[in-house]
Amino acid sequence: MRTPRTGRSSGPAAREPRPEPVLSSEARNLQWLLTNLVEEVPGLRSVAVVSSDGLLLLSSDLLLGEQPRTGAPEAKPGPKDSSGDLATLVAGVGSLTIGAARLMDGGGVKQTMITMDEGSLFIMAISDGSLLGAHAAPDCDMSVVAYHMALFVGRAGHALTPELRSELRQSMEHAQ
Repeated sequence: MRTPRTGRSSGPAAREPRPEPVLSSEARNLQWLLTNLVEEVPGLRSVAVVSSDGLLLLSSDLLLGEQPRTGAPEAKPGPKDSSGDLATLVAGVGSLTIGAARLMDGGGVKQTMITMDEGSLFIMAISDGSLLGAHAAPDCDMSVVAYHMALFVGRAGHALTPELRSELRQSMEHAQ
C-alpha cells in the first residue's frame, strides 16, 4: 500500500532497505579508476561513463557522494547538480558527433570537446561504444584532462563487457 504523502509503500517491506549489491572486482576497479580520475585531475567537476544506448554506468557524483572536492571551495557542481544530466548530455552530444562523422565519411569519433565561458565538456569514445564524459572548470588544463581521460579509456575499454555493463547499470539503479 502506498502512503498518500510520500508515495512510498508502507508495511514491513517499506522499512527494509534494499541490500547493497555486491560488485565484482572488475566493477570495483572501474569505480576506483573513475574516482582516481576525478581526484587526480585539477578542475574536473563531474565525470560519467555512459553505455552505447545512453544509460549511466558510472558517475563520479554518486561515487564521491555528490560533495564538493576538497581544495576547491569555488568549484561548481556538475550540470544541474545531477549525474543523470551529465549522462544525458554525453549521450546526446556523442550521438550527434557520431552522426556527423558518418555523414562526413570521417570515420570513428575519438574525442569531442565543447568549451564554454563557464566550463568545458569533454567526451571520449570507449572501445565498446560507451562514452566517457567530463565536465571541467573553465581554467582547467585541457591537455591534462584529455590525457587522463585517454588513460581511463585505455584501462577501462577492454573491461566493459556486456556482463559488466549490466552489473554497473544495476548498481546505478540501486544508488539512485
